[in-house]
Amino acid sequence: MRKFIELIKNIWKIEDLRNRLLTTLLFVLIYRFGSFVVLPGIDPTALTALRAQTAGGLMALLDMFSGGAFSNASIFALGIMPYISASIVIQLLTIAVPYFQKMQKEGESGRQKMNQITRYLTVAILLFQGPSYLVNLSVQMAQANQMLEVGFNWFTISSTILLCAGSMFVMWLGERITDRGLGNGISFIILIGIIARFPAAIIQEFSSRLNDAGGGLIVFILEILILLFVFAFAIMLVQGTRRIPVQYAKRMVGNKQYGGVRQYIPLKVNSANVMPIIFAQAIMFIPIALAGFSNAEGANAFTRAFMNNDGFWYNFVFAILIIVFTYFYTAIIINPVQMAENLKLNNGFIPGVKPGKKTAEYIDTIMNRLTLPGSVLLAIIAILPAFARLFGVSMGFAQFFGGTSLLIMVGVILDTLQQIESHLLMRHYDGFFESGMRIKGRSGAMAY
Repeated sequence: MRKFIELIKNIWKIEDLRNRLLTTLLFVLIYRFGSFVVLPGIDPTALTALRAQTAGGLMALLDMFSGGAFSNASIFALGIMPYISASIVIQLLTIAVPYFQKMQKEGESGRQKMNQITRYLTVAILLFQGPSYLVNLSVQMAQANQMLEVGFNWFTISSTILLCAGSMFVMWLGERITDRGLGNGISFIILIGIIARFPAAIIQEFSSRLNDAGGGLIVFILEILILLFVFAFAIMLVQGTRRIPVQYAKRMVGNKQYGGVRQYIPLKVNSANVMPIIFAQAIMFIPIALAGFSNAEGANAFTRAFMNNDGFWYNFVFAILIIVFTYFYTAIIINPVQMAENLKLNNGFIPGVKPGKKTAEYIDTIMNRLTLPGSVLLAIIAILPAFARLFGVSMGFAQFFGGTSLLIMVGVILDTLQQIESHLLMRHYDGFFESGMRIKGRSGAMAY
């Protein structure tokens, strides 16, 4: 406890770090306030059916990532996910389209152009999702005997503009957090949306367990212990690496000697981070689009099976997709041939392996050996909420036992703590651990 108090004092002494923390807190409060600002013309008391719809299933994930704004019919209802979808599309285009490849190599100017294109694509996605959200909202409000006219009218146009503006404002908040606050702002916005649901979920689970006859409190304590274990397991998966030794040859430039040192290439067990789950989840949302938001009863057995995220077939296909996308995304972000060429250009080599093609084959073999267990472990974490549901855990609380929410929480928390620790060490203060152990965050092209 004394160490923790001293750590807080040291953080507060550093002016730059203190200002960044306060700025982050201010932007988070603005975001949470906006999550409760209901669209004009919507009666908040008529949203009971919408909240029931987002209480479980895949729709609950959408509501979680928006911090409850989706079920509140808020101006922030569409959240940050359209921007993330646009970012993923642009990143894939940098691999397949030469124009974007050239832009990526232009440095800072190219990055700014790509960011601008990403924003335009985000607006296009929002203009499509806005009316879709309003159609679903009208169907849900009709169940509460509240009519909402959706069509080519002023309400639809104005509400779509507000939804688009709300999501773009959330994106702007995320960028300001990145510039003036702590960590990756977009990831932090998602984290806040997830954590906002946690207090209500744990209170609901605690209340339901207290009402159970015969050891309900013991079961609740056991659930908390399992949750902590899964959290620790996710940390190990995020931080797990294998280091490949690299030797740099000695060379003389004038009277100075360069090289002759040994370094390591860190290859992560889970290089793709949470991206395979996001890709797989996007595919699994297709049944909702085919059956419609409100026609689950009228859908055929095949579609209903893939709309039930607690069912066997949904989780089996979901796990297979995650494994496939893990290999796909790892192949995109890690290029063994390029790594081998860079080593050769810098007079580096892996001991016992010939430079060039053999080095690329060696790195590729190591990555395949790492990706297989990494993808399987990622798939296991993704489907853990379904196992929690089998043991009677409530839907809201089960979502924290794995899946995208858990990995995002772990990754963003580690990134933020790493940034705080770097500020402390720069000013010659102790870090979070006395033993010299350092916090490792995520790495990669995208860290959502």
